[in-house]
Amino acid sequence: MSKDDDAGSAGSNRDTHYAKLRRAHRDAKRERDGLPPAGPRGKRDQPARKGTLFGERTAPDTVYLYGLHTVRAAIDNPARRITSLKATRNALMRMEIAEDAALPFALEIVTPQEIDRLLGDDAVHQGALLEAAPLTPRPLTDLGASGLIIILDQVTDPHNVGAIMRSAVAFDAGALITTQRHSPQESGVLAKSASGALELIDHIGVRNLAAAIEEIKAQGFSTIGLDSEGPEPIEAGFTGARIALVLGAEGKGLRQKTRETVDILARLELPGAIKSLNVSNATAIALYAARQHLDRSGS
Repeated sequence: MSKDDDAGSAGSNRDTHYAKLRRAHRDAKRERDGLPPAGPRGKRDQPARKGTLFGERTAPDTVYLYGLHTVRAAIDNPARRITSLKATRNALMRMEIAEDAALPFALEIVTPQEIDRLLGDDAVHQGALLEAAPLTPRPLTDLGASGLIIILDQVTDPHNVGAIMRSAVAFDAGALITTQRHSPQESGVLAKSASGALELIDHIGVRNLAAAIEEIKAQGFSTIGLDSEGPEPIEAGFTGARIALVLGAEGKGLRQKTRETVDILARLELPGAIKSLNVSNATAIALYAARQHLDRSGS
């Protein structure tokens, strides 16, 4: 056997040794996460089936909320029906909840790692996890006295919808209306992105968006669809004392039926080289402009 053969054999042995260490580390992590051992070498790990994580085993009448602002806002919302709270001592202190507080739901003090195992590694839970029932929004026929609402046409990303909720609450919008299909439902990801705003705005899902827009128009709202190629700037489209801003999905924009149903199509005036924005950023700017109009008109 040549020296090269000896070197190759030694390298192969080292590779085998480190491969075994990597597999042992991987299998130990899978065991901690409650997943089955990985398959034989040469087969790629199959992704965990949907539903293996605690936060994905959501019953139709259950939602799991996590994060300090999200959980605190849910606890403070009298309309939220809560089943249990899992929290670290540090999280309880930051939420100003005593360990021996007389709460109307079960409280379990846990470690951050216990919540990690329940939610997975990607959830930024900050040591707080709440099990609760989804909120029940008021019907579309009763939007109250609000002068400003948002309508989303199949915006699917829960991070974007959560960010839009946060902006909507900041500008005192009364409701967020989405399609029941091709839109995120209430979830931990959406609630975390909303940073407490989920508890402060009605999230109404409708089956037929065009019919819903017609109903909203009948309640006195001027419906303005945002389009990067709209014929006029959004400020010129504001009329009346009630405004509904309608925004479409990333890339696709508003669907044709939605474009035909809104009162007007308008654009955000962007003087820079980029002529379109992320939908959550565009919504925030449109909300600011709409609020300026309503304040000037005394609405």
